Amino acid sequence: MSDQRREEDLTAYALGELDAEARAAVEAMLAGSADARREVEDVRATAARLKEAFASVPHQALTPEQRGAVEAEAARGARRPRRAWAVAAALVAGVAASLVVFVGGFFHFERAARPTVSAGYHHNAPPSSVPAPTATLIPGLDKDAAARMSLQTKEQLKALGYIGGKPDGFEEEAATPRLNYLQDSSAPFNTETYDHIRENAFVLVAQDPRSTFSIDVDTASYSNVRRFLRDGQLPPKDAVRIEELVNYFPYAYEPPTGAVPFAVHMETAACPWRPAHRLVRIGIKGREVPRGERPPSNLVFLIDVSGSMNEPNKLPLVKAALRLLVEQLQPEDRVAIAVYAGASGLALPSTPASDKGAILSAIESLAPGGSTHGSAGIRLAYETAAANFIEGGVNRVILATDGDFNVGVTSPGELVRLIEDKRKSGVFLTALGFGMGNLKDATLEKLADHGNGTYAYIDSLSEARKVFVEQVGGTLVTIAKDVKLQVEFNPAKVKAFRLVGYENRVLAHQDFNDDTKDAGDIGAGHTVTALYEIVPPGVAVDVPGVDPLKYQSAAGRAPASADGELLTLKLRYKQPDSDHSARLDVPVEDSGRSFQDASPDFRFAAAVAAFGMALRDSPYKGDASLRTIQAWAQSGLGDDEGGHRAELLSLIAQARRLSPNR
Repeated sequence: MSDQRREEDLTAYALGELDAEARAAVEAMLAGSADARREVEDVRATAARLKEAFASVPHQALTPEQRGAVEAEAARGARRPRRAWAVAAALVAGVAASLVVFVGGFFHFERAARPTVSAGYHHNAPPSSVPAPTATLIPGLDKDAAARMSLQTKEQLKALGYIGGKPDGFEEEAATPRLNYLQDSSAPFNTETYDHIRENAFVLVAQDPRSTFSIDVDTASYSNVRRFLRDGQLPPKDAVRIEELVNYFPYAYEPPTGAVPFAVHMETAACPWRPAHRLVRIGIKGREVPRGERPPSNLVFLIDVSGSMNEPNKLPLVKAALRLLVEQLQPEDRVAIAVYAGASGLALPSTPASDKGAILSAIESLAPGGSTHGSAGIRLAYETAAANFIEGGVNRVILATDGDFNVGVTSPGELVRLIEDKRKSGVFLTALGFGMGNLKDATLEKLADHGNGTYAYIDSLSEARKVFVEQVGGTLVTIAKDVKLQVEFNPAKVKAFRLVGYENRVLAHQDFNDDTKDAGDIGAGHTVTALYEIVPPGVAVDVPGVDPLKYQSAAGRAPASADGELLTLKLRYKQPDSDHSARLDVPVEDSGRSFQDASPDFRFAAAVAAFGMALRDSPYKGDASLRTIQAWAQSGLGDDEGGHRAELLSLIAQARRLSPNR
């Protein structure tokens, strides 16, 4: 059988258009060929993605002339070429007459280049130069037909990423964006998703003297930003979560010495980007747990093996990362491997880590193919973890995926509710994002936030080594959960304040004392850093006021109860196996230090935060420029074990080359 005929048969089988005899012949071939089975799953996944994308275009019936053109094209050629056209015709049925479709071999193109369509970023080119997928117009769509297209339909097509040189009939008045068109390109499109970030604003203490938020030890944003910069482009603004940049780096905070599982360290100094302001650093250091004292672990690797993971920086990197983790495990630990694509299953039942050969062999055998039924995999992974639950041990699901859930429960809201339900079992979650062009960052961050877990983005084997070797204790062992911070500012010392970052971790003040409200978790040895920019009394600040109350008078603020106190930090946390929180209070005075006299850790953390503001082109960046930020970071290098801080300097230099005016 020729390769072309084999491909046509597999395509027709995947889309269910073979008769019984032809179907039986293909099934016999599938029984003996794993490659053929993967090819069928790829075709089905492609069809599902195309249908999903085309569903966003308003329904418009084909005109009689266009329908006639489609039928005439289908009537030409042998049976198999007609079948391939029928596939395309089925996909565009009910779509606007002007819809651009993949014709004659688009499945082959998908397998070769895996294009997706979006109005987003290309992973190695600036947005203005991103070409569209290979495409042709529907037969019969002449200049007049294109001219009859509604503006809404044109905008839908533009949003799907069809940009390039324009065809006839796509002229529009000057005020209307043109829909462009390119005949040939194999460059993949970017469908990455990031939640919108609205930066925290300054708050007047006279209106609200408290700030409440959940801690966050996620680091995904930093390694993702690094990936963009190394690929020669600035990251999307919403990919830059400042707290994750700051918390990517370890700091030299002293560990706790008593029963409390972490130590709190506070420092104040002048704010480098606005010298008239003050900067407060809150530092938390989690208790270290030596490898020999780590409790036994019950781990379930939940691996996305769908077709979208069939790229070198996805499933192959997942396998390499997991091999690093397996080498860190102890004989009493256990590992199971659950996989999901079009369906889910156990690639390895719970197995003692002493049998590393079996675990590594199961990892090596993983192969991509199919659509992404992530919700079924999540259920299976948690059920497997619960069935092998270790009382007093580490019970954790480690999810590795690009986050592209397109079968089963697919909406972020439903997935979050699923994770919230599963976390009640006492099983924690680690979410690992992989790949570029298709990363669903927003979904993975939500799953980690609501699953008593953390989120890291693995862009290289060195990042996998950082997560699974250098910081394996923090990755696996949780020492405190639902950690919340509430800061009360002294109005005699503070006119206004702003929390730098943590926008999606802000809590209502009443949530601080509500033990049913979920918050972030701290792993063994983790450091957590938060920064507040403080406006002292007498310094002007542009904060909109509020109208006076009509029905009651505003209550006056009592004077500070302790001379010199700038603020009081209140902190709540739970033991990993408890539902009741404990509280810790730490008052802070302003030392009056200059920025130059602050500790190296303080200066470096401030530089990282300023870098995030520069990348976001934040209205709060003040006098910070990439040049001055580079100098601040250089002054805070310190010992730099592992060279992570030096790496930041190289990223700042790259950002300066890409955006010399920032």
